[in-house]
Amino acid sequence: MNEKIKVLIVDDSAVVRQTMEDILSSDPLIEVVGSARDPFAAAERMREVVPDVITLDVEMPRMDGITFLQKVMRQHPIPVVMCSSLTEKGSETAMRAMEYGAVDIIQKPRLGVKQFLEEAKVIICDAVRAAGGARIKRIAPKAINVAPKLSADAVLEKPSSKAMIQTTEKVIVVGASTGGTEALKDFLEALPLDTPGMVIVQHMPEHFTAAFARRLDGICNISVKEAENDDTVVRGRALIAPGNKHTLLKRSGARYYVEVKDGPLVCRHRPSVDVLFRSAARYAGKNAVGVIMTGMGDDGAKGMLEMKDAGAYTIAQDEASCVVFGMPKEAIKLGAIDTVVPLNNIAGVVLRESNK
Repeated sequence: MNEKIKVLIVDDSAVVRQTMEDILSSDPLIEVVGSARDPFAAAERMREVVPDVITLDVEMPRMDGITFLQKVMRQHPIPVVMCSSLTEKGSETAMRAMEYGAVDIIQKPRLGVKQFLEEAKVIICDAVRAAGGARIKRIAPKAINVAPKLSADAVLEKPSSKAMIQTTEKVIVVGASTGGTEALKDFLEALPLDTPGMVIVQHMPEHFTAAFARRLDGICNISVKEAENDDTVVRGRALIAPGNKHTLLKRSGARYYVEVKDGPLVCRHRPSVDVLFRSAARYAGKNAVGVIMTGMGDDGAKGMLEMKDAGAYTIAQDEASCVVFGMPKEAIKLGAIDTVVPLNNIAGVVLRESNK
């Protein structure tokens, strides 16, 4: 029998700590080995027992979660799951945490909301189990910040290089989970401005997807935005499914667009990759290219098989470049994948197949 995943909970709220302990202790594969009100108390506990996973609050007294995360990743890398409240500031900070090595973000439990707590139990336990199997590496210290040399952009923004190019019938759909925020960044940064329109599901709580899209939009050639209902899928733009909403690809004539809607957890997730991939199979068929990336579980595997059966070209990220080789592995096992490639080769294959 495999050993349980040992978890340390770090949060300044005693009520949240107790709620998290109750949720995690309900999973037979997880053992809570301690809780701490701040990073200093966490460091003391870690001298006694080294956890397999840390759940870490963003905003705490004495030392914030980001600073503690950086110390952990430099000195003794341990998978860290950020636990944040639903605020714009909190979501932006949590996104920065992903750059510093956190493997996932979960929403801090809303106490006393029965339906939310039932779904939170599924999502939080899944995130911790995924983190327990994640491949992580030591993060080098960031260079000392120096005041940037400003250009004219500081006064007047340059003309947009992201003007929408008229849509064609090709469309790209992508699914990712644990480790996906950085994998998607690498993938999207490699794409040129005229890349066919794209819809992406990254498992992430609501509000965090907006911050994620803004971050990507600022560093990629293509435009990236959080999807809104009826957004058109066009060349030069990627739409990120909003957290806590399912996002489907639809078609009206030659126009692809997205439907953003409520619904139950599908494959234990909302948004679900399977929901997006099934809609792509139905409405795009052989005109779609599907990509499944790093993540735990099997969300997207059945939908990817439906895409392949409908004539789409399907791609999986290889094991060596995945943080967690779960979702791609399950799709491969079903026979749903045409090619398996390293992360740094996915963009090239996508462009080759979507421009045929």
